[in-house]
Amino acid sequence: MARNIGWRVTIAAVLLNLASGFIYAWSVYAAALIQELGFTKTQAMLPYTVALAMLAVMMVPGGKLFDKYGPRVVATVGGILMIVGMALTSMQTTIPGFVVCFGVMVGAASGIAYGVTIPSAVKWFPPAKRGLVSGLVVAGLGLAAAYAAPLAQVIINAVGVKQTFLIVGIVFGGLVVLFAQFLAVPPAGYVPPGTPAAAAGTVSTKNEFSPSEMMGTIQFWQIWLMYCFGAIAGLMVIGHIAIIANIQAQLMWGFALVAILAVFNSAGRVVGGFLSDRIGRDWTLMLMFALQAANMLFFRYYTDMTSLTVGVCITGLAYGSLLGIFPALTYDFFGLKNSGANYGLVFTAFGAAGIIGPLMAGKIVDVTGSYSYAYIAAAVILAAAAVMVKFLNKPKKEAYV
Repeated sequence: MARNIGWRVTIAAVLLNLASGFIYAWSVYAAALIQELGFTKTQAMLPYTVALAMLAVMMVPGGKLFDKYGPRVVATVGGILMIVGMALTSMQTTIPGFVVCFGVMVGAASGIAYGVTIPSAVKWFPPAKRGLVSGLVVAGLGLAAAYAAPLAQVIINAVGVKQTFLIVGIVFGGLVVLFAQFLAVPPAGYVPPGTPAAAAGTVSTKNEFSPSEMMGTIQFWQIWLMYCFGAIAGLMVIGHIAIIANIQAQLMWGFALVAILAVFNSAGRVVGGFLSDRIGRDWTLMLMFALQAANMLFFRYYTDMTSLTVGVCITGLAYGSLLGIFPALTYDFFGLKNSGANYGLVFTAFGAAGIIGPLMAGKIVDVTGSYSYAYIAAAVILAAAAVMVKFLNKPKKEAYV
């Protein structure tokens, strides 16, 4: 019975993320804002960058509210805020207006809703399935752009970018509120079926870190830096791919690449989580960091639809895997008792990457007319992340109390 409830919660979490993940289609909106309102490429990236930062930052208070009030209430609030933020975004004509309404409000709403989905599902399953379940849940957020990008392009072509914000906000914010009603966490003392006897018998404070205790470990900061370094390349490409397609291959329909990237981003989350359950979190991370670094070094040579598609597929797969691996890694190292707040703090690394990646690339292309130096920088920090994995060991709480 409990196993069935766990899978129902997981499905609801996937659908909620599928509805709230329309922000990943931002490159389509950015291209329209550049064309319709005359923004520069750097300016057009600011709302998206702030939204990613807010998504990450709000997972911390959202996680604390989750730990206190449960997922249903918190996700419902996120969905309502999403509707309001997108409605206000549709009224804006200036960069500050888009930054506040889309970046701050919609980004915060996404973070609040997203932050409850992973721990809601993972709490129902044993450690050996944490990677897979985490990957499935976050796959919904990544897959969203597969439908959101072409759908947004169709609506933009019909009614313009401003009205598109309103329509998308009402429809998908409403779906977030709907799916939130199906989220739940297991009762206190629940031990998932299939949990090893040793682990089931040691559910105590020994393996449970509070947020402050977690932040007092070197492992937290190692994980944080690895997550940030690993995500920069993926977020850079996600935010710029429609523009990259135009500059490097003279393609005017980059939204198709957004959809392809979203599919592989989503698949990477499941594959990464599954692999990390099988061969270990460390080996999976090193593999994905190395693959993405090599891809970045070659990205400047992707100058037609075929090569860009290959590059986008690798980018999505490697980047997406991180969002399946790092939640499970966090729960493995620091426990599930404070899972909402703890992973929220780890996820601020994603917010930092969301600021660095898109803005760095936007500034470089505005100055040089090329993304080449951005690709090289991304490759270097990915290599550094791969090296850091070799020095990561599970913390012992006794050393910090």
